[in-house]
Amino acid sequence: MITLFTMERDYPYGTLRSTNGSKTKVVLAEKGLAYQTETVSPGAVWKKLPEILAKHPLGKVPWIEDGDLVLYDSTVINEYLNEKSANNPLLPTDPSKRALARALENYADEGVLSKFLPLIWMPWWSPEAQRDADSMEKGRQGMREQIFPFLEQTLADNDYLCGEFSLADVPMMAVAMVLEVDGMDVSEFAQTEAYLQRLRNRPSYQAISPQRSVVETAGS
Repeated sequence: MITLFTMERDYPYGTLRSTNGSKTKVVLAEKGLAYQTETVSPGAVWKKLPEILAKHPLGKVPWIEDGDLVLYDSTVINEYLNEKSANNPLLPTDPSKRALARALENYADEGVLSKFLPLIWMPWWSPEAQRDADSMEKGRQGMREQIFPFLEQTLADNDYLCGEFSLADVPMMAVAMVLEVDGMDVSEFAQTEAYLQRLRNRPSYQAISPQRSVVETAGS
């Protein structure tokens, strides 16, 4: 069985999870692979403790253990999982479409999950009185000005970014999770709003739903 190491914590207002760890949880669920989750302490990750660095040299989550294999980086993990099982392939067979899916996945990682989304998400891990409201609004503004217009253009009336659900959409599952907790109004961007709800309606979203506890989502 695959073990996923990630950060997850229950709060009164919902379960918060690592966005990159959530990417891998979604793929495990989409592929129907048996897995269990091991929760890593946020403090151990933020302090880059030696036991974390021994598994992930950048001191981050997620990483997985699959037998003797220890593999880190959510994008690399997800491509491995996609190749490990032929069930429900998450990359197009056409080389140009496959390249586009990878490019869009990279855009989401670098342009959203590593740029604007943390400004919204990280304060939620702290008590309300300690949250940086200006940082959160800066993140929301970046989403409104840069990310949502790009999604509106890229979706172009398609259900998913590459037509069919693929690895390109997986990081956006984490966006849907964060914005569900944050309650950000996306109604100005009709296609994006419908797209995010479509992602939340996928069965795999239950693995990362803020409405389900850490115990409830500990594995397949």
